[in-house]
Amino acid sequence: MRFEAPGEREAAERSWAVVRAAYAERELVTWPRRHARPLAVAAVLAAVVAAALSPPGRSVVHSLRKAVGVKAAEPALFSLPTRGQLLVTSRSGLWLVRADGSKRRLGRYRDATFSPHGLYVAATRANQLVALDPKGDVRWALARPTPRFPAWTGTRTDTRIAYISGGQVRIVAGDGTGDHAVGRSALVPPVWRPGPRRLLAYSDGREAIVYDADSRSVRRRIAPAPTQLAWSRDGRLLRRDEPGIRMRNGQSEAVAGGRVVFRGTGSFGQAEWSPDQRWLLVTWPTADQWVFVRTTGRRRIVGVSRISAQFGGASRVAGWCCAG
Repeated sequence: MRFEAPGEREAAERSWAVVRAAYAERELVTWPRRHARPLAVAAVLAAVVAAALSPPGRSVVHSLRKAVGVKAAEPALFSLPTRGQLLVTSRSGLWLVRADGSKRRLGRYRDATFSPHGLYVAATRANQLVALDPKGDVRWALARPTPRFPAWTGTRTDTRIAYISGGQVRIVAGDGTGDHAVGRSALVPPVWRPGPRRLLAYSDGREAIVYDADSRSVRRRIAPAPTQLAWSRDGRLLRRDEPGIRMRNGQSEAVAGGRVVFRGTGSFGQAEWSPDQRWLLVTWPTADQWVFVRTTGRRRIVGVSRISAQFGGASRVAGWCCAG
């Protein structure tokens, strides 16, 4: 049986009456079309606020909030469910999160990625690509116009960073030397193939290109151009995003290994594997939560609430790497 708060039906009827009246008024307005949308949005917002301020309205809003998100979620990120460390970008800056839940703000950066063993971080800001240590100290900086989407690969002693700048994909050594352009690039994050060989996949807007960074030659071209690039876990197949997020019948689903591992109301943001490939982190902006789902062994779900309060608005996971 559906629970109905005292006065809930009356509050809904009052809200609908206000919205319906505002809509009718909008139809009679002869202003240019650019004024119609703000008027309608303001009317709907006023109705929602009015309903929320009344006692029955507060009950309704509370019920709606409880309907979205994992029940009994933790009020903060106290720890990660497995080993590793996270990079998180948001409007407030770049954050490093260790397995024990401790967080450090590294500064105001846009995009970021871990070095292959998590010892350093490559990040971008207005017109710079920089390499940082875990304390946020800059090890080197490279001036380039509006750099985006750094991706780092290699061994402890020989690494490469791919990134996009000025409509080109570029590669630079992990020590900041030898920067050079590879080819024309669309605004799609380039990705390195797992394993010892330095094969980079990127999009030029027409097709996906597999580039060998050691021989500086194109190994493969795949049409049509993808909007997202990823390698399979074994490094043999270039494919679209895996794991993935999809919408179905008003719900979002997180898919990994060809099966749905988690679903919920509203919109999911990202799906990110843990370093040991046992946990999947699903970001859930609608609920302002992160959800950790164990996909091997006994299934387990760990929810964390109030993400925006901890990291800032528009937060995104930039990487989950290595042992913390």
